[in-house]
Amino acid sequence: MSAEATNPATPGPAVPAVARRKARPRIDLRRLGRAALLGPAARDRLPAAIGHVVDAHRAHHPDADLEPLRRAYVLAESSHRGQLRKSGEPYITHPLAVTLILAELGAETTTLTASLLHDTVEDTEVTLDQVREQFGEEVRYLVDGVTKLEKVGYGAAAEPETFRKMLVATGNDVRVMSIKLADRLHNMRTLGVMRPEKQARIAKVTRDVLIPLAERLGVQALKTELEDLVFAILHPEEYARTRQLIADNAARPEDPLAVIADETRMVLRDAGIQAEVLIRPRHFVSVHRVSRKRGRLRGADFGRLLVLVSEDADCYGVLGELHTCMTPVVSEFKDFIAVPKFNLYQSLHTAVARADGQVAEVLIRTHQMHRVAEAGVVALGNPYAPPADEHTSAADGERADPTRPGWLSRLLEWQRGAPDPDTFWSTLREDLAQDREITVFRPDGGTLGLPEGATCVDAAYAQYGEDAHACIGARVNGRLATLSTVLRDGDSVQLLMGQDPASEPSRDWLEHAHTPAARIAIQRWLAAHPEAPAQDPAGEPVRLGQRRADTARTPGGAAGPRSGTAAADPAAPAAEDALRRPAAGAGREGVDAPVGGAPGARPADDGVRADHGRRSKGHGTRAEKGGSRLGGADLVVDRPGAVVRLAGCCTPVPPDEITGFCVRGGVVTVHRVHCAAVTSMKSGGRAEIGVRWGDSAACRVTLVAESFGRPHLLADLTEAMALEGAEIVSATVEPPSQQRVRHTYTLQLPDATRLPALMRAMRNVPGVYDVGRAHHQDPHA
Repeated sequence: MSAEATNPATPGPAVPAVARRKARPRIDLRRLGRAALLGPAARDRLPAAIGHVVDAHRAHHPDADLEPLRRAYVLAESSHRGQLRKSGEPYITHPLAVTLILAELGAETTTLTASLLHDTVEDTEVTLDQVREQFGEEVRYLVDGVTKLEKVGYGAAAEPETFRKMLVATGNDVRVMSIKLADRLHNMRTLGVMRPEKQARIAKVTRDVLIPLAERLGVQALKTELEDLVFAILHPEEYARTRQLIADNAARPEDPLAVIADETRMVLRDAGIQAEVLIRPRHFVSVHRVSRKRGRLRGADFGRLLVLVSEDADCYGVLGELHTCMTPVVSEFKDFIAVPKFNLYQSLHTAVARADGQVAEVLIRTHQMHRVAEAGVVALGNPYAPPADEHTSAADGERADPTRPGWLSRLLEWQRGAPDPDTFWSTLREDLAQDREITVFRPDGGTLGLPEGATCVDAAYAQYGEDAHACIGARVNGRLATLSTVLRDGDSVQLLMGQDPASEPSRDWLEHAHTPAARIAIQRWLAAHPEAPAQDPAGEPVRLGQRRADTARTPGGAAGPRSGTAAADPAAPAAEDALRRPAAGAGREGVDAPVGGAPGARPADDGVRADHGRRSKGHGTRAEKGGSRLGGADLVVDRPGAVVRLAGCCTPVPPDEITGFCVRGGVVTVHRVHCAAVTSMKSGGRAEIGVRWGDSAACRVTLVAESFGRPHLLADLTEAMALEGAEIVSATVEPPSQQRVRHTYTLQLPDATRLPALMRAMRNVPGVYDVGRAHHQDPHA
């Protein structure tokens, strides 16, 4: 852009543009326009200079109104008159070349109009207000979006702040970035006149920022050429070797790809499928990558076959014929039609092998898919125009802009929090380097788009912004997961949020944050709170992310203050106080206290922790006359007189289907038939003993509840259990871990059919997020 413009009529140091514009009077654009028309040409005649642009434009838009293009060229030519590029060419050749690139990609008239004018506000006396008067608000917005910020006001921050401004403008209209990409491509084509160090600097910015943006916008035609131009500047030796490889392959008398293309045409003709089969040579960077991956290249490695059809269904028809008549390389198959890439790309990828070992990659797509694959968002046309038919309209009535809801939305979010241009610039490069995306699902049916490798920390900040400081856990695919869990495409993620507005993120989260939004939010909080972590009453440091007096909530649940420790709450009922108080001789930090029975009473052992934190042994019930009563449930055992225990690994209750095994000491343990221990004992040759439930419906069961710690939680839980008619035989409350508390309860139920209702009632207690049957290793089995 302006870096390549010089004005030989203005010797000496340049006057700052801002001051110059304030001092100069308003220019009469009509007078300039008339002066730019050479000769007595009629007003409706198009200048010959834009003839090639018009031809390319009409090929895509035969009914386009060309009058805006004529007026835009007249203004651009008269405004840039006298300016030269570094190469010595008139400066108008640059906007013409940029506009031709976009016209060949199929850009609509408004984009081409703005492209012709894209340097006028930056390099001439034309103002944005004048552009609006002559061409409308859309053209003004596009021109403003690609106009650089001046170094006079921004200094070294001019470049990153210009990109920030451009990206924000792209968030409202992707055509801004289309013009910028075409502008950079033409500048890269003519970069040879620059000093080598400047060439390298521009090439690195192109590699780190513009090429990833071209990839994300799906403009492959621009991306591939930019890659080759950058490759030539930054890696001249590798570029020269690759160029020689391509030249040597082109000199070979026979092209294996041409042979496979002929075979493909014959197969499809015999199948009655109308298709166009083309050979697409690989560009330089692609050949270089393949050579590094495969070593010595063969003829078919220098290109790919492209099969173009009319309908989506024909794509799969072509695939079926190729896989039937040729040898497919199954590992190379990818279906980007059923699952398009996030940059709009759709195609079927496969590969077929010849008898001589040559493998040809094949791309199968419709003509429309091919247009989008080459031009990306440029092929969308005007995002504000009404859809051509009902099939292209967005479901919610808004414009169908597939880039806005995904990566671009995330970029626009985190850039607001970037504290300075250097942080923005470095973070932008890191963000754009993450070129693969995954989709995870929220419980409400919504989705989150995240870069590959993202964790639950990233999901939290993507969904809640800085409110994610209060995140204290997650469930992935229904299972409790740590915040460091790496998410995969298609995962279901439920984020568990604390309710205290002063919640603090953990410093450890930075190790697990991969998205800029998460890292910047955490770093901003840490920079604002440099003080050391607080101390709890016992003198232990409180870890960031864990607070002693905050509150917790789960979706759909009420909230209350939560406690980070098991210390007694003076306002809690006596039952809760007893559960918090460690039993004498417990020898552990948790609480294992008998509840609901006589002091010191030992319940029959069913494989769960009893009082004093020890597992009772041998406290089963002896079966007499083939029957026994264990934990309130009647059992009929095929071994009279045997001591019977309910296995703790699966905690069977009526009406579970059960079986028994004789273990050490002649004890018969009763398991659910689908218990993993049953499979193990059967494989070990241990004989089964027949057991079945008696007439009584009473049962004893062990349940495990997972919750956030808060005062009165145990009182609320015990009340919920009592209302369902459950008697608490014993209970264990483990010390809190990362603000989560694990409770284990052994309960006596008068009727086993009430167990589902009991578990639902416990889950409905605020702060409880999971209740399940106990599953732990049975030492007797």
